[in-house]
Amino acid sequence: MANAITNAARLAHAGFVLARYDALLPPDQLVKAPWLARAAMKLAQIGNTAKLEGGQNNRLTAALSRLGPSYIKLGQFLATRPDIIGAKRAFELKALQDKLPPFAQREAEAIVAEQLGKPVSKLFKSFGPPIAAASIAQVHKAETLDGKTVAVKILRPDVERRFANDISAFGFAARNAERFSKEGRRLRPVAAVAMLEDSMVHELDLRMEAAALSEMAQNSKDDPGFRVPEVQWSLSAKRVLTTEWIDGTPMADVEALRKRGLDLPALGDTVIQSFLRHAIRDGFFHADMHQGNLFVDPAGNLVALDFGITGRLSEADRLFLAEILYADQN
Repeated sequence: MANAITNAARLAHAGFVLARYDALLPPDQLVKAPWLARAAMKLAQIGNTAKLEGGQNNRLTAALSRLGPSYIKLGQFLATRPDIIGAKRAFELKALQDKLPPFAQREAEAIVAEQLGKPVSKLFKSFGPPIAAASIAQVHKAETLDGKTVAVKILRPDVERRFANDISAFGFAARNAERFSKEGRRLRPVAAVAMLEDSMVHELDLRMEAAALSEMAQNSKDDPGFRVPEVQWSLSAKRVLTTEWIDGTPMADVEALRKRGLDLPALGDTVIQSFLRHAIRDGFFHADMHQGNLFVDPAGNLVALDFGITGRLSEADRLFLAEILYADQN
């Protein structure tokens, strides 16, 4: 009973934030809502000072960013499920940026010291400020004692507890949706929340990402034009992942790629061929291979980053995918 009350309170808070941003219901559904619900949403906006942040182009993504890491991940997940939230809202959520302000340098160094058993000064020659901060972790540029430039990824303080609390609330909402709604049972939200939870459990243990990087490196060591950063295992743990630093051009920066004189169609072919090679040949692939996770190194190789989300295919699935692609060519 106490857990149900706590989850209901968490969901009420999330609903209040969404209402403050006028993002709880799209206009076509809002007009059909009971008058009491419409009145409550109007009350929530009294004295509203909520602003769109970071150039986000719609209120829903701004509200989810305000609610924190779990809701950002939920939004990204729902962007792939138009069957649950509708095509329009799924399209809106594609603009959701996985970015948050960085946490303090002293907290980052404390986590590294706790996880690796030594103070940062005994592990690195230099340890810079955060250069990128997302909902789950942030990245620092550092130099090891033997002179290697590395990227150090560190989980946010307390992110595991926050996620556990939020996933409990999501599960509570999903179970009640299936219990009281025929449409809810059809959409199977409980299974969707379980899938999100499974994905996040892997992302919250950076040893899993290190293992994925190592497996991909082994699988793709002879692949033309593709590589992944090398893991520094002695400087990695559950909440800290240290890898080779990649000096390269982001695939998202098309103009910079052109200025380097790179063959853009050939790069596009490398992206597709690499993904299909990994999926069909190996049955193990990067499941979040968007342009933000792809760089082109000085040698012109495609470098894939952020292996927090990966996928596997059975032999039967790999054969099925190969047959589809073969049939498409004939």
